[in-house]
Amino acid sequence: MSIFSNKIKCADCGGWYGSKVWHSTDRYRKVIYRCNRKYNGEKYQTPHVTEEEVKAAFISAYNQLVTEKKEIIANAEFIRKTLCVTNALQEEKRKLEEEMAVLVKMTQNIVAENARVAQDQDEYQKRYDGLVQRYDTAKARYDEVVAAISAKEAQSERLADFTKVLKAQDGTISEFDSNLWGSMVEFVTIGRDKEITVTFRDGTEIQA
Repeated sequence: MSIFSNKIKCADCGGWYGSKVWHSTDRYRKVIYRCNRKYNGEKYQTPHVTEEEVKAAFISAYNQLVTEKKEIIANAEFIRKTLCVTNALQEEKRKLEEEMAVLVKMTQNIVAENARVAQDQDEYQKRYDGLVQRYDTAKARYDEVVAAISAKEAQSERLADFTKVLKAQDGTISEFDSNLWGSMVEFVTIGRDKEITVTFRDGTEIQA
């Protein structure tokens, strides 16, 4: 898989660019990237780009980024300490786990009681459905909380890797570096006039 797979985005539709080989059998062979939806009957206007154009855009954007290295690192670390904190979510997750356990126990109890003692079945069904509904509501929120915790932890890890790599860099680059590309770039966006915007992993956007 190419290092550019799922990294080049169409400004028109938000979809990914895919690779295509031109002149695959002769000396004019060339790899280009274009919007995967371009020929799906939809009239998206974004142009194709070559690997060389994407690489040149990355070099330009990266060199602009390192001129503000200290500020970028400080911002990324601030985001990690504030937006990536999961304490409140972890506490909510714990309370939801307790609530679900109680609801499961209550449901089991009324099922056992209904099997043991003759009851009004309409009343029983109402109680049973009410408990199931409360459990489903708690479970849906629990799933949201778990997903939010995972997203924040993943963002924190990405930012930590990003700042670690950036701290280790010294000065600008004159050639494309695939390791820097892989560790620092979230994606690039291609506009209608072939303008290329590089979005780095800390959220910084630079038009090359």
